[in-house]
Amino acid sequence: MIKFFKSALHNIKHKLEFWTPKHAKALVMKYGVPFFVILVVWEIIEDILFPCVAYLLGQHVNPVFYSFIPVAWIVCLHPIAVPILWSGWVYFKNRKK
Repeated sequence: MIKFFKSALHNIKHKLEFWTPKHAKALVMKYGVPFFVILVVWEIIEDILFPCVAYLLGQHVNPVFYSFIPVAWIVCLHPIAVPILWSGWVYFKNRKK
């Protein structure tokens, strides 16, 4: 049980460190504005849209979906999702040329 709380605390701390101006500036300088936009949009999807969808599914489909609301805030999916979205961006950007 202690391991779970340590993991949750680490994930919350990681999410808060992501929003520091120093980290944001480093990302923009390294990858450019499109990467930063993809990162911010994914964070909004992960932290706002997923819990809203879980709430609506819990309201209209099955109450078990309510349990996914805190899971969306604890589990970080951006290490998986952002590279996939970035690869898609690079692929379609290079494909136009």
